[in-house]
Amino acid sequence: MADKLKDTGTLGFLEAAVKISRTSPDIPAEVQMSMKDHLMRRTRMQRQTTEPASSTRHISFKRHLPRQMHVSSVDYGTDLPLAAEQPTCIGRIKPELYKQKSVDSEDPKKEAEKTCGKINFALKYDYENETLIVRILKAFDLPAKDLCGSSDPYVKIYLLPDRKRKFQTRVHRKTLNPTFDECFQFPVPYEELANRKLHLSVFDFDRFSRHDMIGEVILENLFEASDLSRETSIWKDIQYATTESVDLGEIMFSLCYLPTAGRLTLTVIKCRNLKAMDITGYSDPYVKVSLLCDGRRLKKKKTTIKRNTLNPTYNEAIIFDIPPENMDQVSLLISVMDYDRVGHNEIIGVCRVANNAEGLGRDHWNEMLAYPRKPIAHWHPLVEVKKSFKE
Repeated sequence: MADKLKDTGTLGFLEAAVKISRTSPDIPAEVQMSMKDHLMRRTRMQRQTTEPASSTRHISFKRHLPRQMHVSSVDYGTDLPLAAEQPTCIGRIKPELYKQKSVDSEDPKKEAEKTCGKINFALKYDYENETLIVRILKAFDLPAKDLCGSSDPYVKIYLLPDRKRKFQTRVHRKTLNPTFDECFQFPVPYEELANRKLHLSVFDFDRFSRHDMIGEVILENLFEASDLSRETSIWKDIQYATTESVDLGEIMFSLCYLPTAGRLTLTVIKCRNLKAMDITGYSDPYVKVSLLCDGRRLKKKKTTIKRNTLNPTYNEAIIFDIPPENMDQVSLLISVMDYDRVGHNEIIGVCRVANNAEGLGRDHWNEMLAYPRKPIAHWHPLVEVKKSFKE
């Protein structure tokens, strides 16, 4: 019996491969050797047909075979170290390919900004007639918007914040480098120029559908190049845009909360650079503040109306009684409205403050709660509302 069991490695091999029960009787040595030779020959045949040493492709594929088809207990020798396998082909994801794609398409907007071209224009102020003269000269290297690899560009010109008065160049057919050389005049007092912005929107004309916007240029400071006493030529990169940027203006108000009294005071201080809503180039703005709870309006209060101005000053306090335990469930919607004597009052823009508001609206609210009994004032940009609003 000792001779039969002298090769413990062989028996270990047989136990793994043939799955011998530990309660089975001993097997004669010659039978063991015969079974071992048979298993080794069968293993070599499987190795030749399914696991060629010259290719790692099948090693990768083996990982996707059903568990019962793996011959994991058989020693294949040292020529195929399983621990060192590097499966790379069939059924495997290559992260480097996805990484490269994400880099290439990381920000399509940034990519588009590089290919929107440039625009050349000139500015001059006519002191005698109090007129800003804008000359659109040419554009260079515009992106192609048509299937033929060209565009039909034209330019819209605004002097913000007034959007009622706008000019437009002629359409130039089938070119990416149009020469416009067209002159436009905006009546504006010299002292107002510091509060005005020049907005150029470049479009591709389409006879059968909506015109495609190529991009825009917004000149924040009209005195950037010179004092406008003489005509000055300016080159600007055309920034990628799909819709025209609309500057609706800003509103300044303060928030103050008294926890003991459960009283919230919103003081409307003033607005600036509001969007012009009337044909006169001005608006008749007032401010409406709505107290909301879970999306339902509980109360609303209004300021007085300021006539013919885009920069109204109010200094009017609006008070709401809100218990401290309800402060987390309420929000304030601040709407700047344009009064219309005949039709419906139009909304110019809105902002919202609450603990679940976005950005500055949340920060202003939290600052109010952190410093009770102290008025906290901030400027807030006005944004558009998606669905129509009527009084």
